[in-house]
Amino acid sequence: MSDTFKTIARYQYSTEAQIVKGRLEAEGIQVFLSDNLTIDTDPLVSNAIGGVKLKVLSRQALEAQHILNSINKYSIDDDGQIINCPNCNSEKVELFSTIKDLKSFLAFCFGFLFGSLPFRTRYKYKCENCKTEFDLK
Repeated sequence: MSDTFKTIARYQYSTEAQIVKGRLEAEGIQVFLSDNLTIDTDPLVSNAIGGVKLKVLSRQALEAQHILNSINKYSIDDDGQIINCPNCNSEKVELFSTIKDLKSFLAFCFGFLFGSLPFRTRYKYKCENCKTEFDLK
């Protein structure tokens, strides 16, 4: 039982998983990433295979989950301050990418046709409570 790994989190890309892996390893927890090399090779298959799986030893799963819960998953600005929703003042704000203008759409089409990553996207913030979308500007 002690030598088996348990999946405690999934990430769309390996960069975020690598950051969390480093945090857990700094706390003395053994971590294994699954499917990270496949997704690094072709990021478009991430949703199809369930993303990068962050696995820890079963006996350390509870401690690792506690550390993950202590990490703030919501957005902060460049100064490290929590971003608040302008509508409801909630701190539960997440960054997302959007394709709403012609340049972003053409970049998406180019990337889809030629198998490359999009080179232009627009980013917005979205409040988890009231669903308001906004820019920081």
